[in-house]
Amino acid sequence: ISVGSPVDVAVKLNRLQQRSRLPLLISADLEGGASFRLNGATPFPTNMGVAATGSDQDAYDVGRITALEGRAVGIHLAFAPDADVNNNPNNPVINTRSFGEDPDMVGRLVAASIKGLQENGMLATAKHFPGHGDTETDSHLALPVINASWNRLDSVELVPFRAAVQAGVSLVMSGHLAMKGISSDPRVPATLDPSILTGMLRDSLKFDGMVVTDALDMAGVVNAFGAGEAAVRAFLAGSDLLLMPADPAAAIDAVSSAVE
Repeated sequence: ISVGSPVDVAVKLNRLQQRSRLPLLISADLEGGASFRLNGATPFPTNMGVAATGSDQDAYDVGRITALEGRAVGIHLAFAPDADVNNNPNNPVINTRSFGEDPDMVGRLVAASIKGLQENGMLATAKHFPGHGDTETDSHLALPVINASWNRLDSVELVPFRAAVQAGVSLVMSGHLAMKGISSDPRVPATLDPSILTGMLRDSLKFDGMVVTDALDMAGVVNAFGAGEAAVRAFLAGSDLLLMPADPAAAIDAVSSAVE
């Protein structure tokens, strides 16, 4: 779901559910609250603004209200909260979307936000694995390269994701990030890399929920691989849900051919 009034969105989703032979899973990017997509929903500060209070309860309440307002119109799944650590002041795309630069504090508030969402009926998503904070490139426009070693990732970027897993988060979203320091192929973004999504997320962090890609129409993926190949590689890497392929028909055809 993108933008619209609560009534328009609810009517549309009810009609789609009536027409579908199978129940539809409805998702939306509700980072920062339902007001990010729904006109008239409760507005909130950015995550960094929420974190300025230092209150776990505030983070929980943002999740709680987001869930109540989103579920009221028929949304089941929020692509939130952002679990990135803001550890690069030149980051053009994360910055205030992060709870801050302290990994432990970020992990604590991410866990509280997840509980606020999921204890009130909405699936939560920790993003962007394995961490989009230490980049100076916007993955919407190009592929960021991260040179961090496993030890650095383990002590900084992965701390909030471990907290999310321990909090029972339902989904983790992959980031379009080339992990030059640890990847089996440093030219391939984490979204398409089995050593990241399966080896690191599943095996090391013991995450057993759903893996969703970041939008596959972003330049960090589609420029190098195209819609069809990116879809197949994402599934092979360990993704369960492919978000916004650049060409949905090409993605479906490529996955079907790969399965056959």
